[in-house]
Amino acid sequence: MTRSQPRRARGTVGHAYSALNLRLTLATFGLVTMTVFAVVAFWIHLAWLGVVCAILAAVAVVDLVVIQRRRAARHREEPGARHSLFE
Repeated sequence: MTRSQPRRARGTVGHAYSALNLRLTLATFGLVTMTVFAVVAFWIHLAWLGVVCAILAAVAVVDLVVIQRRRAARHREEPGARHSLFE
């Protein structure tokens, strides 16, 4: 089971914590832009660039899945709590 970060916990070098909502926003932006760039690259016959962009879009999808699992764990531990973009 995935655990969320403890309330008001600070990350350290050995045990880092991240702002999940901010990561969600950035990963979504990366997914959208890399998908658009991949389509454009394939359309203008730059297959190597399209493949690179498609791989980066796939990495963004994996990151989105990890983020959503952690957000769900946080929601289970703190039902009804609302978090800002940077928490």
